[in-house]
Amino acid sequence: MDIIAKCPRCGSVWRYEESAADCRRRCLKCNIMFKVPKINEISEAAERVRGAKGQLYVDQDGNTYG
Repeated sequence: MDIIAKCPRCGSVWRYEESAADCRRRCLKCNIMFKVPKINEISEAAERVRGAKGQLYVDQDGNTYG
């Protein structure tokens, strides 16, 4: 499952492997570090995505879509 995270500064959207959850990543556009949320922080959306074998989108406020 991929996690799609949005940079809180510039709004760029990045796709990460599930292993990036709860890790800090650098935005390749504006160069700031931001945290990719833990899967259990987004558990309800993650369960729906796992069932659909789709993707998970997390916005800068931690809201999830999938």
